Amino acid sequence: MSAALIGFLAAFILIFARVPIGMALALVGMAGFGWLVGWPQGTIMLAHAARDASMSYGLAVIPLFVLMGNLLAGAGISADLYRAAQSLVGHRRGGLAEATIVSCGGFAAVSGSSVATVVTMGRVSLPSMREFGYSDQLATATVAAGATLGILIPPSVIMIIYGIMTETHIGKLYAAGLIPGALGILLYIFAIKWIVWRAPNAAPRVQKSSLSERLSALKGVWMIVALFTLVLGGIYGGLFTAAEAAGIGAFGAFILALIKGTLTVRSTYAIFLDTALTSAMMFALLFGATVFGEFLNFTGVHHAILDLVTAQGLPPAAVIAVIVVIYLVLGCLMETLSIVLLTVPLFFPVVTGLGYDPVWFGVLLVVLIEVGLITPPIGMNLFVLRGVVPDVPLAKIMKGILPFVAVDIARVALIVLFPILSLALPHLFFD
Repeated sequence: MSAALIGFLAAFILIFARVPIGMALALVGMAGFGWLVGWPQGTIMLAHAARDASMSYGLAVIPLFVLMGNLLAGAGISADLYRAAQSLVGHRRGGLAEATIVSCGGFAAVSGSSVATVVTMGRVSLPSMREFGYSDQLATATVAAGATLGILIPPSVIMIIYGIMTETHIGKLYAAGLIPGALGILLYIFAIKWIVWRAPNAAPRVQKSSLSERLSALKGVWMIVALFTLVLGGIYGGLFTAAEAAGIGAFGAFILALIKGTLTVRSTYAIFLDTALTSAMMFALLFGATVFGEFLNFTGVHHAILDLVTAQGLPPAAVIAVIVVIYLVLGCLMETLSIVLLTVPLFFPVVTGLGYDPVWFGVLLVVLIEVGLITPPIGMNLFVLRGVVPDVPLAKIMKGILPFVAVDIARVALIVLFPILSLALPHLFFD
């Protein structure tokens, strides 16, 4: 137990010292393993971890889904999604904010990245909301909150990493994220309605789109809907694996980008370069997490925690409550990937040892990380959005985000109390 605590402390120090996360975890894991069993064994463990982390067939999912998201984002899909959502609900009070939430959900399914969604949708939707008189507090908070859907609605890079780390079926994880993702959209819309009910001037009404304008806007997104129906429907229908679906999605995204005519030689090169760099970073993170996980497994800290829980007579629900609180606190202080890579090797064996479904825990983990992304004072989305609109004070963004944090905590409670929200679709499609 003491060795594991020292390892966690060392990893925290290195990460806060801005050592790359993957390198920090690998260094701590190798040093800890070498300290416990000897340096020759530590280097052997490092070599085995490198082989296992690099030779996994499941890793093909990462670059392919990243390429799919980059191609669709580069093709200008975000503007099409926002225009379609705006034409449908933009005329209602707060409707542009609701359209932003809906389009963030759609773009989240394209990019799989919360930061990418903040930057892209911030540039697309904030000028429109400001033009029609929406308050900066509501407009910025809406974008920051809606962007968190990027790591839950498939294809989610965080879910891929969790699935690879824990050997959990990625298709089941994707299915499990659909209902909580839809619930998140509905709760965010509820938060917007509550805000505009309290302060009607924060969201003036805008002119209703004509039927022809709505139809024209919807024509711009039908191909995206068809592509995602093919990719996700193929996974859920058992037609192909997640890796095969990623390949089909990347190829389909390339065809859509060609049809839209937005690709140039330079932009195509930039897209493939960004995909390669992002994928290499993800592989390095997984390698570091594998080494760190091997070290934790050798310390036996998981068994020690389970024995402690058993000895204290704590019910499993109390243990989950403690884990939820830990994640909420960490989300205020740390970056998303750091939380996942540091904590999953520790908490996953404990949660599954208590009899909980690993798919359910994966969804709960992602939703908790979503809350952390917008929780003051360190919520990453808040700072990213501050970079998009530097003229808006950070304090105003933080004040506006509080109703969205409140409904997110309610969503966490619902997922904990009613696991069927996460498990209904995986059972329907895969069992």
